[in-house]
Amino acid sequence: MTKMKITEDFLMEKYACEDGIEWVSDNDLFDIEHNILIEKLIHNKKFTWANWLLTRIFAKSEGVLYAIFSAELVLHIFEDKYPGDLRPRKAIEAAKKYLNLNITANVSYAANAANDAADNAAANNDASAANAANAAAHAADAADSIGDYADYGASADYAACATAAAYATAAAYAAAAAYAAAAAAYAAAAYAAAAADSKKEIYLKILNYGLSLIEKRENHD
Repeated sequence: MTKMKITEDFLMEKYACEDGIEWVSDNDLFDIEHNILIEKLIHNKKFTWANWLLTRIFAKSEGVLYAIFSAELVLHIFEDKYPGDLRPRKAIEAAKKYLNLNITANVSYAANAANDAADNAAANNDASAANAANAAAHAADAADSIGDYADYGASADYAACATAAAYATAAAYAAAAAYAAAAAAYAAAAYAAAAADSKKEIYLKILNYGLSLIEKRENHD
């Protein structure tokens, strides 16, 4: 399968920052394959930009997998400090349950609980533990954002009397779902990197995993 090429229009459509678009332009990197651009971003230590770009080209399930992977890398940081607090772990488990069973009933609750755990750690000046818990919360958020909006889109698709306005609203919900899921996946990776002693090492693991997800999809297609 032909790899996706990153164009200026794509970056603008996804609301890339002006600095990022300018950097791509200055380095004559428009219209190259996405994996090459991401690898160049990584080589230039622009890890947050590579994280952003990956999350904008993921399929929805890939974003959840990416967020889960990120959160699991640093979960031990939280649990080493708070061994009896299972809220971040349960947030990750809720995201996995969504992927395996398409169940979103408890995902929002789990995300909020993990956020509370992060707030507790922050109040104790445990920044690394707080960041790790936030990564888990955003893993659950990635799944939750998908469920909230996708349900509406499906209802319009299956309605026999759906109007053009209903389909337009469904399309808007689908776009909102994609944006929310991408933002949550991005945040999970960013918090995971912030939690670790070696931000670069964690980012490299996360970004390479993200590239592998897309490569797997392309090889399958």
